[in-house]
Amino acid sequence: MRYTLRQLEVFLACAHHENVSRAAESLSMSQSAASAALKEFEQQFELRLFERTGKRLRLNELGRQLWPRAEQLLERAEELEQTLASHLDLGRLKIGATLTIGNYLAASVMARYMEEQPGTRVELEVANTSAITERVLNFELDLGLIEGEFNHPDLEMIPWRSDELVVFCAPAHPLAKRKRLTDHDLLKATWITRESGSGTRQTFERAMTGLLPNLHILLELQHTEAIKRAVETGLGISCLSRVSLADALKRGSLIELPVPQRDFHREFYFALHRQKYRSTGIERWMELCNTIG
Repeated sequence: MRYTLRQLEVFLACAHHENVSRAAESLSMSQSAASAALKEFEQQFELRLFERTGKRLRLNELGRQLWPRAEQLLERAEELEQTLASHLDLGRLKIGATLTIGNYLAASVMARYMEEQPGTRVELEVANTSAITERVLNFELDLGLIEGEFNHPDLEMIPWRSDELVVFCAPAHPLAKRKRLTDHDLLKATWITRESGSGTRQTFERAMTGLLPNLHILLELQHTEAIKRAVETGLGISCLSRVSLADALKRGSLIELPVPQRDFHREFYFALHRQKYRSTGIERWMELCNTIG
């Protein structure tokens, strides 16, 4: 074999960081060693994988074609090493989850996964749908758990579970005793919503088709808990996942407002890169996700 796994690691690190110095640092190597490894890798096959502009490296077309294959090969090599070391270890996982899923569902899956595999390392990154899918596409996450479908030719979207958004207000709000809200009520209300780019905002905008340009949106907040607190103080009404509202609705600190003429249903999805090797750890994580209530 004319190349080494270390050379592939250097190539991938340079692809991620677009800089030899940062790539070397991520691999705990000296810059000169990383540069030498990349140079030797390219010279062995008489090719160039990057366009070089000063200190910045950007993958050329050949490099972009090699990237997913190199990722897959290293994933398999790491899994083999972990299997040889402990026979049953499922390895390290880097999971990305959107805010609703990360804050209200992923923790229980992580607990069960780590209970099955003591010593296993799981990294959970919580961000909005746009950020998670971008990191999956860049091979920076093994798996994304997202709210709503995201269309990209390099992403495999696997349906996970159904969800719905709920319109809600504080108990003292003038709309709290209404049996149903009309479109006129929705237009007159003051809204506190999730930020653009989030799966929740995407579903909200789809459900409010025809009304959206005329809605009075007072605040756009990134965090679900901040929205719930703002609504509790009477600043306005909002619309969030039933998963995130279950406890508050049960204890009566927030009140559900029925809007039967609008469709707030959606799906949660697993998002994987089509060229990503689906390791035993990824498969087991997905299995555990399908067992939670």
